[in-house]
Parts: sequence; C-alpha cells; structure tokens
Amino acid sequence: MPIIYLSPSTQENNLYVSGGSEEYWMNRLADDMVPFLDSSGIQYSRNTPDMTAASSIAASNRGNYDLHLALHSNAAPEGQYGQVRGVLVFYYPGSVEGRRAAEIFTENLKKIYPIPSLVRAEPTTTIGEVRRVRAPSVFLELGYHDNPDDAAWVKGNLELIARNLVGSLCQYFGIPFLEPRPAQQAVVDVNWGSLNIRARPELTAPILARAYDGAPLTALNQWQGWYLVQFGSVIGYASSEFITLV
Repeated sequence: MPIIYLSPSTQENNLYVSGGSEEYWMNRLADDMVPFLDSSGIQYSRNTPDMTAASSIAASNRGNYDLHLALHSNAAPEGQYGQVRGVLVFYYPGSVEGRRAAEIFTENLKKIYPIPSLVRAEPTTTIGEVRRVRAPSVFLELGYHDNPDDAAWVKGNLELIARNLVGSLCQYFGIPFLEPRPAQQAVVDVNWGSLNIRARPELTAPILARAYDGAPLTALNQWQGWYLVQFGSVIGYASSEFITLV
C-alpha cells in the first residue's frame, strides 16, 4: 500500500486575515485528512510544527515515500494584499509522476473551490519541497490567506478539502476512496495454507504478504468483495470470502 510524506506548513508567522496562522490551519487540515488516509489504507509520515521546510525535506528524503505532499496557503505580493484569489498546485517539471499527481489534484480541487478557473497546476524549480525531495512531490497553495474570501473558504471547509485531497491521493495510487468506519477483528478462514494480501483489491495486484489459516487480522474497511486488512505491519486487501469477523 502507498505511503506518503505529509508536510503541512511550518510558517507560524504567515497570518490569516481572519485569525490564526498558515501553520495552524494547514495542520488542522492535515488532522482532518488523517481519518480518510487511515480508512483508505494510505500510510503516512508527517512533519511537526517545530520543524522547518529544510528539516521536512531531510525527513522526507530519509524515507522511501511514494509521494511528498506539502500543504500551504498563499499570500499576495506587496501592494496587492487581499486582492488575489486562487489555488496553485506546484510540481517539478522533470517529474512525470509529480505532474500526473498535480493534474489530479487540480481537477478535483476545481470541483470544490468557488472559482474553478482560478485553480491551476504549475511547474516550478524554485520551491525546495518540490525541487529537493526524492519522491514525486506536489506543493499545494490552497487559496490566499490575506484574502478574506479565500481565508473563509479554507477555515469553513477543512473536512471537505481533506476529503477531496485524500480522494485525489486514492485516484493517483489507483485504490478506492473509503469512508471511515470502525475496525473489526477477524481471522483467516481458508482450506489451504495461506491467504494472499494484495496491494489493491484485484486478483492481479502484487502480493504484499500471505496470512496462514486462522491468523488474526484487523479488518479496517471493506470494498465490494474485499476487506482492507492489517496483518502485522502490513496493510493491504484480501478477499472477504476467506475472512471471518470475530
């Protein structure tokens, strides 16, 4: 299953016109993403507010992540404070996967941002969290926090935006977006040696692990004829036909 590095802003001095900081609201957004990440089987590591962009990049590069996702909001140039709106989705021009991810985020954000024509993907070589990370990277500027309407959009729609972003991640990774639900204990129930746990709910998907008959599992979610399960440290999909809830 995919794993991302989630990097909400650490810029505590970038203040929203209506109160709070970029760091505060982007961490609130990341908090709201967590239930959807967990329910859809996307694993993640996350920076902390006491880190910097440089230490976030270093932490990302120490891991083996499938995507680096940076959450930010923007500010207009001097002389234009409060006059600019829009969402920018940055990617590195030499990254095919970064561009593909950016285009998915852009198209989905157009569905929830009040002015869809102001949502666009742009290549950049100047942003460190795009240029210096090893993983494909997307750097989101979710509105302008010096603009009252954009600030209100972010603050009033955290869960909607979180759902949208995780939905984009699921689309990028080719896995179902699943609503949060309580986990259930389960056991493998097969008449042969083991049950395959796969990377996606498809019989042709790569096998991540094999769970023997009677092995305990945690059923995290369900998709059609599959359970999203945790088996030890492995999270993946297994056929529900061969799993019994306990």
